[in-house]
Amino acid sequence: MNIELITCSDVQAVEGEPGNFDVTLVNRPRYIDPVTCTGCGECARHCPVTAVNAYNLGIDDRRATYIEYPQAVPLAFAIDTDTCIGCGLCENMCVAKAIRYDDEQREATLKVGSVILSAGSRGYDPSSLDYLGYGKYPNVVTSEEFERILSASGPYFGHLMRPLDREEPTKIAWLQCVGSRDKNRSGNGYCSSVCCMYAVKEAMIAKEHAHGDLDCALFNMDMRTFGKDYEKYYLRARDKDGVRFVKARIHTITEEPASGDLRVKFADETGAMQEEVFSMVVLSVGLQIQPDTAMLASRLGVELREYNFVKSETFKPVETSRPGIYTCGVLQGPKDIPGSVTEAGAAACLAGADLAAARGQDIATIHVPDEKDVTQDDPRIGVFVCNCGINIGGIVDVPAVKEYADTLPNVVFTDENLFTCSQDTQDKIKEKIIEHNLNRVVVASCSPKTHEAMFMETLEACGINKYLFEMANIRNQNSWIHSKDHAAATEKAKDLVRMSVARAGALRTLHEKVVPINKR
Repeated sequence: MNIELITCSDVQAVEGEPGNFDVTLVNRPRYIDPVTCTGCGECARHCPVTAVNAYNLGIDDRRATYIEYPQAVPLAFAIDTDTCIGCGLCENMCVAKAIRYDDEQREATLKVGSVILSAGSRGYDPSSLDYLGYGKYPNVVTSEEFERILSASGPYFGHLMRPLDREEPTKIAWLQCVGSRDKNRSGNGYCSSVCCMYAVKEAMIAKEHAHGDLDCALFNMDMRTFGKDYEKYYLRARDKDGVRFVKARIHTITEEPASGDLRVKFADETGAMQEEVFSMVVLSVGLQIQPDTAMLASRLGVELREYNFVKSETFKPVETSRPGIYTCGVLQGPKDIPGSVTEAGAAACLAGADLAAARGQDIATIHVPDEKDVTQDDPRIGVFVCNCGINIGGIVDVPAVKEYADTLPNVVFTDENLFTCSQDTQDKIKEKIIEHNLNRVVVASCSPKTHEAMFMETLEACGINKYLFEMANIRNQNSWIHSKDHAAATEKAKDLVRMSVARAGALRTLHEKVVPINKR
């Protein structure tokens, strides 16, 4: 709440002092009004022009009228004018009248108290490492591309396939430290921190996605698994059948023309040359700062250190050389998601301290409708079952769970969604609450730790007491645990939904107490 998202914009300058900055933005046109756009996708469905899908790393195509991915925020489409032919079909199909062909670039100025730089990083481009064959052999992919291959919203809809012939691979090799710990070829002498763990994770998930036996080999100098419980995950993978860790230095990769398989030549621990043939090779690329991010730091007067990471002191990791401007995440140095989240909290605390004198002046009040009195009404329960990409849907028979929920007492509406936490599904839930006069809602998805508060806010927006909400965790407590037994996972999901529906029917309206505080 009280968060303003300004997309498609670049920061040109930050002038002033801590607590009183003037930020100059350049807003690039997207040619579709994000406020008016409903995210229905009719414009993209009828667009006749295709373009390379940068979000899927060029593995597939998208339309000239597009949205980056299903959970994008804001959920609004844009027009790629580099490929658009100006046929006007999207304007004709848009019921919301959100198309703005005359949209132009413009400048805006914001008054802010603090600035946090969290521009992140990009994966190293291994095209220059000719001995690896990236860009030459289709079945040599980067770890980022492999992530998209495994994703339910990716180019292959979560099915494990290699790019050349869409066949399922039987042997995959991961090559570690590509673009990291290598001053000779890549020029990056630092460890990127995350590559060992994401390669282990990709190997484990690939085995889950494979329909047959899959041989996974991770070629490495050494494995650096230094996060909390990361070593346990590495040991679990090491002891798993079909996951090998090979200490080696890669010499060359060549393609077998007839099959598209890849012959990997490497020096083993003894220095002897070895060869092995794989269906695919995944290059575990390191993290590096994008050139435009380095240019942004230069414009803002923020000092950078070697490799373009923001310069900061050991005991002040989120403070930059310019007072009032803070940093966090990979821009400060290579790190994983938990480390980035921790730093983000620290940066937010320091940034908030600069706003103390003006706190609360610009906060917009959120108006929620009056709460309906449903205490005397019979329960009318809506059940929304989430696929969670393939986290749930790849294991649990979600349509069967939805059909089962239809038979439960007091359930008047059921639905299944790809991502129930996405903004478009939240809007859909609101519509169904009103349409079916629901007075209780059950969401069968992932952990309430991360999403329960959001679903509660959705109920409040419809005038329903937020405590008339119940959540069934059919991911963490089910599909993740019973990934090898789909039938049992489906039955357990039904049990969890049945118990949640029973509890929802017994829920009563609750109100939080307001307790006066003596501030002494």
